[in-house]
Amino acid sequence: MTARKASNRDQTGGRNPLAALERNAELVTGRTGLLGLSLPELPDLPGAGQPLVITEHAGVAAALERRGDCRVQFGYELSETERGSLDTLVIFVPKARETLVMQLALARDLLSAQGRLVLVGEKREGIAGAARQLQAVAPEARKVDSARHCQVWTARLPAAETPFCAQQWVQWYDVDCAGARISVAGVPGIFSDGRLDEGTARLLETLADTPVRGPVLDFACGAGVIGAWLQVRYPELGPVDGVDVQAQAVFCARQTYERNGAKGDILASDGLPDQLGSYLTVITNPPFHTGVRIDTSMTESFLRQVGRHLAPGGELRLVANRFLPYQELIEAHIGPCRVLAEDKRFTVYQAVRQRPASGRGRR
Repeated sequence: MTARKASNRDQTGGRNPLAALERNAELVTGRTGLLGLSLPELPDLPGAGQPLVITEHAGVAAALERRGDCRVQFGYELSETERGSLDTLVIFVPKARETLVMQLALARDLLSAQGRLVLVGEKREGIAGAARQLQAVAPEARKVDSARHCQVWTARLPAAETPFCAQQWVQWYDVDCAGARISVAGVPGIFSDGRLDEGTARLLETLADTPVRGPVLDFACGAGVIGAWLQVRYPELGPVDGVDVQAQAVFCARQTYERNGAKGDILASDGLPDQLGSYLTVITNPPFHTGVRIDTSMTESFLRQVGRHLAPGGELRLVANRFLPYQELIEAHIGPCRVLAEDKRFTVYQAVRQRPASGRGRR
């Protein structure tokens, strides 16, 4: 599952690549693209016109759209008109090496014949390995600077042999768990690509033993495993809506639903969107990393807000690593909480939102 929100510490760390890029602003010329921004701010750079910003993060995309000083693309489904449109493309190193492979393929499609690629990232986030990946595609790639715990590389990429198409990066795998079998879409960068993660498996087992009532929301839905599994296992349940912050997750969840005949709206949002209705069940396997750092702020924010979308008597079902301190938060914001299942690594919690006392409204 992939929804995540940056903490103050992560925002400080995430600023280092922007500063390193600004220090080498002369590399950026002409029509410019920025791929992989993790913060809703733009570096101070030269260039012609408004830059094209491609981000995987729904919150960053929304914040940049409100700024109005750049063209924003959420995810990798770009229009034909962007092909060969950029003179400079900056890639901020992603967490997953497979994601960089896909991004370099996209870069070859976006850059003009004489376009320049700039690769920037922090040492602790894997810039050394990323640079080796770049050199495998462009042997003449060179490092131009080391600053702010970052490295900056530049290269000319060979032209794309075929147009970039996000659909071509989709790979399917089967999940057979607790009485239901589904097909799941995966692309580079999505959580637990190619397999069912242990936490979700524990959660599905409890859903088989202790079924839930609809309507259902899957928060941090990832590739749509929980929603599709529920509808295959319990056809009478009805639609399961999903929310995720990551573009790859939203893209894959919609395809997973279509392949398995599942119904429900899959929404891109950094947190719970205001337009959500009321649910009898909210299910989640929330993330606890931002980049490479442990960060529980997104889940804490979710637990403070989710009561607004739970009907009285509605249930929260949450799986988390045992060491994460969620039980008190669940009880504070939802209601009495019990452990449905537990092993050496994971705990599955169940909490029911209390009904208002007779004759009194909820304050």
